[in-house]
Amino acid sequence: MTSLPTVTGDKRLGLVIDLDTCVGCHACATNCKEWNTSGHSAPLTDVNAYQAEQRGVWFNRVFTYEVGGQGPSARTVHFPKNCLHCEKPDCVTVCPTGASYKRAEDGIVLIDHDKCIGCKLCSWACPYGAREYDEDVGVMKKCTLCIDKIYNKNLPEGDRVPACVATCPSKARHFGDFADPDSKVSQLVRERGGFDLMPETGYRPTSKYLPPRPGNGANGAPKKLEPAPDLAGAGKFLRWVDRVLSR
Repeated sequence: MTSLPTVTGDKRLGLVIDLDTCVGCHACATNCKEWNTSGHSAPLTDVNAYQAEQRGVWFNRVFTYEVGGQGPSARTVHFPKNCLHCEKPDCVTVCPTGASYKRAEDGIVLIDHDKCIGCKLCSWACPYGAREYDEDVGVMKKCTLCIDKIYNKNLPEGDRVPACVATCPSKARHFGDFADPDSKVSQLVRERGGFDLMPETGYRPTSKYLPPRPGNGANGAPKKLEPAPDLAGAGKFLRWVDRVLSR
């Protein structure tokens, strides 16, 4: 089985995803597919792309839910899902070949496709459904945080962000270093009550979600925004997502 790094670097790179501002446009999924199908994890296979029963490899997927029943509390919530680059990822430690590994220098979880035998143990160990099996190539694939983009010195510094972040029209996705308390992602987590998805697993995801803000009250006055330090305080919708992903 594969071991996690015993010594870590100065960076913990990851994403903050704002469930309040995501509009469910799927731009993140589309641009991720476009970049990565010719990048580090290429190709991202599609089967029956223009026919019925289409399937393939997607590192970003967006789910949409109607929550709150009927009336003033009802709302639509869009829930993007991708690898969270956990601090304690069992998807790495179950790997029998060392193909799945966590980088010491920045905490990014990757797969060495030359070592992967397609056993799918990592996908069974991931409670977030972030591992994708490429049936054409016979190996597992996953989000890389676009390492071939964020470390590409041929790009302007402002463009060195994951494809999903660069393309998001509502600025619902943010990229940065969680090891830096003054980074934008760290500040957002503190100010908006950013939380771990399914903290009971003990995986300690690096990437965080920001909860939807409360809507207006019955009299039209905005409800006071309460911080959500854990999943229990994130509302019925997020607890429901937790149950679905735990199945």
